[in-house]
Amino acid sequence: MGKYFGTDGIRGRYNLELTNGLAFKVGQSLKSVLGTSRLVIGMDTRESSSELLFSMISGAQSVGIDVMNAGIVSTPLICLYSREKNITGVMITASHNPYHDNGIKVFHAGDKLSDQEELKIEKYIDENHEFKVTKLGKLYSGEEVLDLYIDVIEKLDLNRIHLRVGFDSANGANYKISLGIFRELCDHYIQIGESPNGKNINDGVGSTHLESIQSLVEAQNLDIGFSFDGDGDRVLVIDNNGNVIDGDMLIYIIANYLKDKNMLNKNTVVLTSMSNLGIIKAFERKDIKVVLTGVGDKYVLDEMNINEYSIGGENSGHIIMRDYMNTGDGLFVALFLLKILDETNQSLQELTSDIVMWPQTLTNIRTFNKEVLNDARVTAIIKEITDELKNDGKVLVRASGTEPLVRVTISCQEEKDVKRYTALIVDTIKTVMEETK
Repeated sequence: MGKYFGTDGIRGRYNLELTNGLAFKVGQSLKSVLGTSRLVIGMDTRESSSELLFSMISGAQSVGIDVMNAGIVSTPLICLYSREKNITGVMITASHNPYHDNGIKVFHAGDKLSDQEELKIEKYIDENHEFKVTKLGKLYSGEEVLDLYIDVIEKLDLNRIHLRVGFDSANGANYKISLGIFRELCDHYIQIGESPNGKNINDGVGSTHLESIQSLVEAQNLDIGFSFDGDGDRVLVIDNNGNVIDGDMLIYIIANYLKDKNMLNKNTVVLTSMSNLGIIKAFERKDIKVVLTGVGDKYVLDEMNINEYSIGGENSGHIIMRDYMNTGDGLFVALFLLKILDETNQSLQELTSDIVMWPQTLTNIRTFNKEVLNDARVTAIIKEITDELKNDGKVLVRASGTEPLVRVTISCQEEKDVKRYTALIVDTIKTVMEETK
């Protein structure tokens, strides 16, 4: 991670780590760093998003960049338009974070920036202190961004959906587009998380608060529930019994469908080191190869682009179907899943019956001092447990790239061992934190 960029763009508390001035400079930097002449930009529903958006637009226009303002749209729409038009795209969002955070995601021709490009933007931010207008760019409205997305959805050739569908838009970026599409396709639908007020994005709703969609599915006797995140690039699913179908399980369902249709390129999926070992074993039984990357959709996409794989993603619900677009899209994945359910005439339980999940826990430790992970005591206990488990378990301890957290993930076949190993690592980290206050 760089000075400003984390694993998913620039992110931080608005007016602290992320200011209008910083957004202005990022906008300016696009000309010299990426050679940008045209920019498409969108935002989520946070109260700070419009301020950052217009700061970014002003910076871009000040160096002669023509800007298309798409307003409130999901991240996938910006990424898709950026790729199809071969231009730069920017999304103002902090995804699943609370409203007081915000962020800047930059795409160039549909791809996330390379580490080198991010470092060049950071250098521009730090070294350019004077405000100069060289040539004023033009500003356009962005209705055609949505039109292009609808064209992609129509290619799925979806039948009328007769299931009782619920969806939670997290009071976020896709609350309008998701309603419009489900309204056109579904005989029966119910939307929640559809009333953004600037401060309620991800607040008790969305993919980080599945209790909302679970309650809706139960109360309304629905067949399926979808829960999106704040910028619309993730989805998690609830079946009619209230069970969670996470991102790994969704990839499993989709990959098996693609394989049956001879559409799973190289018979391979891309997962991350966070993926449950039970999923990996299930793929092995289906003779589907699994490639693991570091945590972060940019690493998944890099692997997919290099080897031209069809599908990959994270258990958080960020799933990339590369043959359609270069980023995760919760709404698209939801619609593709409905297509599979319709064509196979199978339930979610039947499509996932081969999966036996291994016990796994994720523990978040809040700290701004992520250097604790370099302490000899921490590295020693991690190595000791890793060596003990060998190939029969997983130990993943990492600093979050988007929040002030250290994340500890443990997985093995016995629940009691998961709890014991987790306690050993968490207690060691907390001891080091106390000593370094």
